Amino acid sequence: MTLRLFDTETRTLRDFTSLVPGRVSVYLCGATVQGEPHIGHVRSGVAFDVLRRWLTAGGYDVAFVRNVTDIDDKILNKAAAAGRPWWEWAATHERAFDRAYESLGVLPPSAEPRATGHITQMVDLMQRLIDRGHAYSSEGNVYFDVRSYPEYGRLSGHRLDDVHQGESAGEGKRDPRDFTLWKAAKPGEPVWPSPWGPGRPGWHLECSAMAEFYLGAEFDIHCGGMDLVFPHHENEIAQSRAAGDGFARYWLHNGWVTLGGEKMSKSLGNTLSVPNVLKSVRAVELRFYLGSAHYSSMLEYSDQALRDAAQTYQRLEAFVQRTVERAGEVPVGKWTDAFAEALDDNLGIPKALAEIHRVVHEGNKALESGALDTARERAGEARAMLGILGVDPLDAQWATAADSSAALDALDVLVRAELERRQQARGDKDWATADAVRDRLKEAGVEVTDTPEGPEWSLTGGTRS
Repeated sequence: MTLRLFDTETRTLRDFTSLVPGRVSVYLCGATVQGEPHIGHVRSGVAFDVLRRWLTAGGYDVAFVRNVTDIDDKILNKAAAAGRPWWEWAATHERAFDRAYESLGVLPPSAEPRATGHITQMVDLMQRLIDRGHAYSSEGNVYFDVRSYPEYGRLSGHRLDDVHQGESAGEGKRDPRDFTLWKAAKPGEPVWPSPWGPGRPGWHLECSAMAEFYLGAEFDIHCGGMDLVFPHHENEIAQSRAAGDGFARYWLHNGWVTLGGEKMSKSLGNTLSVPNVLKSVRAVELRFYLGSAHYSSMLEYSDQALRDAAQTYQRLEAFVQRTVERAGEVPVGKWTDAFAEALDDNLGIPKALAEIHRVVHEGNKALESGALDTARERAGEARAMLGILGVDPLDAQWATAADSSAALDALDVLVRAELERRQQARGDKDWATADAVRDRLKEAGVEVTDTPEGPEWSLTGGTRS
């Protein structure tokens, strides 16, 4: 089958043909590093990591660019509220996102450009737009004239009369529907030089400039969350194509992670940070959960849904591990035709998972009957298919994580025994023994914190009660 992808711009399922035979160029809108990543933030990373793995498995050389927005109103406001430099705030949370992606087995991008590192390219793009009559400067700001681009609204379906950019009112805008390319300097904000005066880039400008710099004037696939369709991606298309670039040929958008029917966001206060969730399930189980629905569908979070996904993965994992124990080494095999057909049909994950379950069911029957060669073959197929989804149980990353988790669980048993001894000593008013236990744990690198619910211990940032 030919890979078919649902293109947001044309609203059709299209056969995928790469611009350059044998190569695929992909741009994914990455994080605005304003705070700790929650599972809604990293869903796009997981979803399009599967796309990348499938393209690579199909023999393509994939250039995958995921940007970092490290200058933005939200970053500046949150850094100021915390009394920290904006650049330090952004760098701290960029590292947090990197840890989250890495923990979930998301392959590192080919390039991960920061917005602040590409001001020169942004200035060049603005100059091209001004020269072509699609942008104008006013009082140190630069704006895109949406009325100058007749195709505006094609991606999102918005009518020009209904457009609201959702940005603060700018000085000197000719039309409130115009969007900001360059923000004039304000007291206390970071600035860069430009022909129109010192200032900083608007959000939409960043991705157009970076995508062109790394992938060229025209590239294959642009990905991101569906919340970015308007205004972010609509404005990217407008400014890039108005400047003369072909820009992205296919547009893919992933659905949100929702909680109580609402998009998971910091503004709603309903976030679940990746580090917190990883206290209740393993990283491979969280990845399996986030990648178990079709990338374009909403994923309604609940603790029970997460536990169910973890248990489902454990059953798949158990089959592979039992096969290794009974039949010996299980090399990665080849995925089945049904699995390939499912992924070629717009990354049909639910059908792909159904095929994995079918193969595992056959493999378990083979194990029960003693047909070890058949079981090994089925396990190899399961490894290949789970590997495309990024959750091969025998992948070195997950084996290491399992070992670390087991070691932490063993340590937890020992520390709890010491904490119970300390609690008993405190109850007996044997303060010398209680203090000695606490000091001994501290020497071992275990910090104890007394809370109303009882003592908690922590080691390298993880807390247990």
